Amino acid sequence: MSEKFQGSFTQQEPIPDAGIEAALQILKSGRLHRYNIAEGEHGETALLEQEFAASVDAKYCLAVASGGYAMATALRAVGVKAGDKVLSNAFTLAPVPGSIAAVGGVPVFVGVTRDLTIDLDDLAAKADLADVLMLSHMRGHICDMDSLMAICDAAGITVIEDCAHTMGAKWGDTFSGRHGVMGCYSCQTYKHVNSGEGGLLVSDDDELMARAIMLSGSYMLFERHLAGPPKEAFANIKYETPNISGRMDHLRAAILRPQLADLDTQVTRWNERYVAVEDGLQDTPGLTVVKRHEKESYVGSSIQFLLEGWSDAAVNDAIARCGARGVELKWFGGAEPVAFTSRYDSWRYAPSEPMLATDDILRGIVDMRLPLTFSIEDCQQIARIIRAEVSAVYKGQDS
Repeated sequence: MSEKFQGSFTQQEPIPDAGIEAALQILKSGRLHRYNIAEGEHGETALLEQEFAASVDAKYCLAVASGGYAMATALRAVGVKAGDKVLSNAFTLAPVPGSIAAVGGVPVFVGVTRDLTIDLDDLAAKADLADVLMLSHMRGHICDMDSLMAICDAAGITVIEDCAHTMGAKWGDTFSGRHGVMGCYSCQTYKHVNSGEGGLLVSDDDELMARAIMLSGSYMLFERHLAGPPKEAFANIKYETPNISGRMDHLRAAILRPQLADLDTQVTRWNERYVAVEDGLQDTPGLTVVKRHEKESYVGSSIQFLLEGWSDAAVNDAIARCGARGVELKWFGGAEPVAFTSRYDSWRYAPSEPMLATDDILRGIVDMRLPLTFSIEDCQQIARIIRAEVSAVYKGQDS
């Protein structure tokens, strides 16, 4: 009888005991709002910002309500206005173009390569269309950042990085989020630290971070930000920047601080699971394992592979067969959005033209979460199931 995987692809590890205890202390105090602090306290949120800034070698950090809010705040901070075009990846998730639309911007989609990173040739071809790039490191795949920054610097393009899937990852010696003027991170449950919802925004730029802090709803309490710019940076900004409240509270910050302290260990664990699945999928007939660049230090909290040249019916068949054996796969090639998956032509608030090479790649992308609740043996079993079912469908196409 065929083996069946019994685990859950949406079950996360529990919050660390230290986070639970810190959260209980916050609840008992009643002081959840980030600026509601007792004499002599800094508060959990300000401490989280300080610790995260240090962890990615950034001068400044702002904790906010979500990763999407962080992106919209970064766009507002760099001056994107209604009607402005903003470049972004065609292969990404809906909050990325959503953040552009939220500030009245118009997404201009850039193609994807077989490595699942932004197509640098297409970026260079479209560099004169916009002054800002919202770069999505989608599903943790980091492009050649040296080449990307050379293209953007030459064209005068301001780069903001969406690092929802790359907290703890690097390109060379530089942390993800530190090449552009601002880096945006998510703390949503399925990301690398878990507060249910939440986001972090980093920058070295005094003016941009001062704007972001005012936008987030600091009122005139900006001096309570341990990881914020000096008060002189707010001198004029405080009068001209609207309050678009999206602060993080002490409760979520308390939950996050112990997780952040343990992130390096968690990254190692994710990558062990990633490699176990990747090794098990090598040389599977009809399946292409996505290559990683030697300069990329990734976080393998999910894994993707390509079923290149397959018909829609065959892809759906393979996914259904894996699902019947307990392995939950997502497909980015479907014409209709399903759960978290959608394509650039699904977002009809953003005008787009077909990109044939990108469409061919999207049609083959299959995606799978790798929660840390899985053991290495679980991952090896998952790979065996995918290998068996993909091989069976692939061979059936030839018969």
